[in-house]
Amino acid sequence: MPVTLETSVQEIKGVGPRRAEMLAGANIHTVEDFLKYKPFRYEDRTDLRPIGEIEPDQVVVIEGQVSITGRYTTPMKRMRIFEMVLKDDSGSVKAKFFNQPYLGQVFQRGKTVILYGIPRVDEYSQGISMINPEYEILAGGSDETVHCGRIVPIYRKIGRLTTRTLRKFIFQLLADLPDQLDEPLPTSVVRQYKFPDRKSAIEEIHFPSPAAGVSKEAYLKELALNQTMAQQRFIFEELYLFQLGLQLIKKQRENRSKKRCMRMGKGVQARMRSILPFQPTSAQVRVLKEIGDDLCSSRVMNRLLQGDVGSGKTIVALQAMVIAIENGYQTALMAPTEILAEQHYHTVCQLLSGTGYRIAFLSSSVKGKGRESVLGHIRSGKTNLIIGTHALIQKGVQFKNLGLVVIDEQHRFGVLQRSKLISKGDLPETLVMTATPIPRSLALTLYGDLDVSILDEMPPGRQPVRTIVKGERNREEVYACVHRELKEGRQAFVVYPLIEESEKVDLRAATEMAKHLQKEVFPDSTVVLMHGRLKVEEKGRLMRKFRAGEIQVLVSTTVIEVGIDIPGASLMVIEHAERFGLSQLHQLRGRIGRGQHPGLCILMTEDLRSQQADERINILCQTQDGFKIAERDLEIRGPGEFFGTRQSGMPEFLFANIVRDRKLLELARQEAKRHLRHYLKSSALSPQEEFPWLDKWWRQRYGLYQV
Repeated sequence: MPVTLETSVQEIKGVGPRRAEMLAGANIHTVEDFLKYKPFRYEDRTDLRPIGEIEPDQVVVIEGQVSITGRYTTPMKRMRIFEMVLKDDSGSVKAKFFNQPYLGQVFQRGKTVILYGIPRVDEYSQGISMINPEYEILAGGSDETVHCGRIVPIYRKIGRLTTRTLRKFIFQLLADLPDQLDEPLPTSVVRQYKFPDRKSAIEEIHFPSPAAGVSKEAYLKELALNQTMAQQRFIFEELYLFQLGLQLIKKQRENRSKKRCMRMGKGVQARMRSILPFQPTSAQVRVLKEIGDDLCSSRVMNRLLQGDVGSGKTIVALQAMVIAIENGYQTALMAPTEILAEQHYHTVCQLLSGTGYRIAFLSSSVKGKGRESVLGHIRSGKTNLIIGTHALIQKGVQFKNLGLVVIDEQHRFGVLQRSKLISKGDLPETLVMTATPIPRSLALTLYGDLDVSILDEMPPGRQPVRTIVKGERNREEVYACVHRELKEGRQAFVVYPLIEESEKVDLRAATEMAKHLQKEVFPDSTVVLMHGRLKVEEKGRLMRKFRAGEIQVLVSTTVIEVGIDIPGASLMVIEHAERFGLSQLHQLRGRIGRGQHPGLCILMTEDLRSQQADERINILCQTQDGFKIAERDLEIRGPGEFFGTRQSGMPEFLFANIVRDRKLLELARQEAKRHLRHYLKSSALSPQEEFPWLDKWWRQRYGLYQV
């Protein structure tokens, strides 16, 4: 039976049920999956040396004939050792293999063998021996070597499958595959970028060899940097298929005809102006026009609104909600935490107090008759605007006429959660917001199916925040600074990375420190601890007291990282700042300077810091530009950890890295858009016929959407 890319690994000779189970654990189910299990590095095993010239403790590749073999068992540890002598015209060397007695059948006298390893001086005989070297037995003729005598792929183990076993399987699969494989990339793209065909590219990924005229040193450098044409081809292919899927999703949404078409007459515009607490920035005006155009168009809005900390996203979103309400629709605002949702509720109630809108709050803490009343009003349409947490996506929540969904801190929600809220209405308009500025490469990957609006200007009156670094020896000076702020009637945050002492890292527990600060440092002020393990109701109660000025110092873990608005807080002390990510630190300091007074953020750090931590802290002190900070943070930490926790919506590419491969990402996006435009303009084929690879690829790799 011929081998194809779709062949199950269970049908591969030598795999069997146990090995198939191990491979399945690494998400390898088919031959194609197996061939996409790429090496994590390569070893150059091409530099053959005469045996007589080898020196101890240096990696060598040697070739010779087996002259003597023998087996024995050590008396103390009862370890079985197979030993052989390999010789060539220049000399001989001993090789020992531990607990591999079967090698006596493999290394027969007279056979030609290549060995790769490090010769060591034997402490007993004082001669040179190679211990458990990699080996290759040459059968003669023109057969290719697999494990030695070439640039060799090194794979991460899968269960008990060693890199040698994996290498052997992949070598055989490549030999069994037909030369012509289906091509997911357009022919024009393959030609334009001079990519190798798919079979050749797969072969080069696993068993690379420099082309004629290319030096081995230059080629090995390209391999290490993922810059060979084969590597670039698969990086591009992955990014292209992902971007093509996103563009199809976007086009599908645009083609959905919505039943509603909102209007922005003079009455609606007057109501929008009436809720503004200040003169909007030109950026807010521009973004609101983009949103308004979407709402009044025939296509459903799917827009990402991003901006730096304090750039005024909430007021823009609120104006969008006013447009929807004035047009007779319900709107929903979902936030990731109860604290943030409750804050939104109070802010919205205050700003919309003169409108007569019915506003409701729904979270897991709303129970009993109160909950039933809220759900009834949502169902009947009496409630115009609903603000809440994940509770909004539960089964019992039914809207009468949901027209606009606003999702705050989008990166905290998975794709399914976002879809669940959207499914509560009849194709509602969707506005997602994030206060974590997202670098362009990451935005194209995470939100390539959305239109993007950016607030790149701060509202008037926003106070600057100065950031300084202090060490343990400056602690008294820092406390004196906090004292001065408190005497002026202001408030302070003290932020810790943990809530209890850890054995692994020398961190002050916020719990113990809060007691110390209250008793020893700020006895005349109210110091309170807030952390992630407190009940939702207790967190809400503490934040209300802090906002009202009843608490002067809030000692907290990063539960105050996002969205919390305390105008009286002008100072923040961040303990062990070197342990936080750049964007996280920027978010934290965004909690201060929101009132009349400038903010001061003090980063308390260890005197001995890693170079990476030093770099993060220096960047933070140099700029308040969240987009610059986000770019640097992405470079330092990588896309998977950019938000502090792994994204449910963050694709994990096999070949591509969106930081390293930004240029290819942009090219892939352009080619995907070009291909889609050409298809829509001239092709009579169905999407399944035009893009046969796409649906399977998306489902296998991500399971995020049905494209």
